[in-house]
Amino acid sequence: MLKFARKQVKEKDPEGRMPLGEHLRELRNRLAVAVLAVVVIGIVALFWSNEIIAFLTDPVPKCTPGGIRTGGSCANLTYMDILSPFSTTVKVSFLTGVVVSAPVWLYQLWAFIAPGLHRNEKKYTYWFVAVAAPLFVAGAYTAYVVLPVSFKVLLGITPDGFENLLSLDTILDFSVRMVLVFGVAFEVPLVMIMLNFAKVVTGKQMVRWWRAVLMGVFVFGALATPSTDPVGMLALSGPIIVLYFIAVGIALLNDKRRERNNPDALLDDDEASALDLTPEAVGEIEPVASGGRRALPEQANGRSPKQLNGYDDIT
Repeated sequence: MLKFARKQVKEKDPEGRMPLGEHLRELRNRLAVAVLAVVVIGIVALFWSNEIIAFLTDPVPKCTPGGIRTGGSCANLTYMDILSPFSTTVKVSFLTGVVVSAPVWLYQLWAFIAPGLHRNEKKYTYWFVAVAAPLFVAGAYTAYVVLPVSFKVLLGITPDGFENLLSLDTILDFSVRMVLVFGVAFEVPLVMIMLNFAKVVTGKQMVRWWRAVLMGVFVFGALATPSTDPVGMLALSGPIIVLYFIAVGIALLNDKRRERNNPDALLDDDEASALDLTPEAVGEIEPVASGGRRALPEQANGRSPKQLNGYDDIT
């Protein structure tokens, strides 16, 4: 069993402070646990590699024996060289290990950085992790739903008389990239919400950015989707836009809550509250002892200074 450095140091330092060497040793130990989890699950995934490959290639319309094999109606999957079966199996098993062991290595990452966070920052991080995982799964599922349509659109360009022979490595790379791009893209609105809670951006700023956001999302959808077809672009851009406006609504509600608790919460650091510059009457003047250097000329002989609208004419 690996003994983490932080536990050893806490026994010596009640504040949990650690020197750089202890931090590096703890990072090494937690990385070892994360890599071990990926390797173990990857080895287990080797026994189901055929089923996993079949699941990832299922969206491809495959040609049936005796059917029409030319044109854009279907495709035949093939290995391009003698090492492809081995490399594809290893790649699929490794990716399965990374995905399935995500709770383990995410926990190790969290356990390493959590002691350096404040209590409110930990609370926000819990919410971020709790929402980020479902959003990533939703993006991955959307990509898997869009894949069959993307394959049909791309294969439909094939002219009659030509047969589609697709490399299995290429199809797997294409599918994995689609899943990762959709999953990560679905996290963007959540990042905007976290920036609002961290007081980096306000809801009003997010509302003012909506035109640039729409343009940027569609450009990102066109460049990020490996399929480069309009179906994939719209399937990626549409949900992100909806999630962005949901994030704007949450940010505006959070700003109102923050303003109710503190009217100056939305002011920048260099902004000051309004000042009341209305002059007020001085009132009765307190006499100053005569004869001293600090006495006014009018008061030097015991007389009171002349006043104009409640103010002395000296000042």
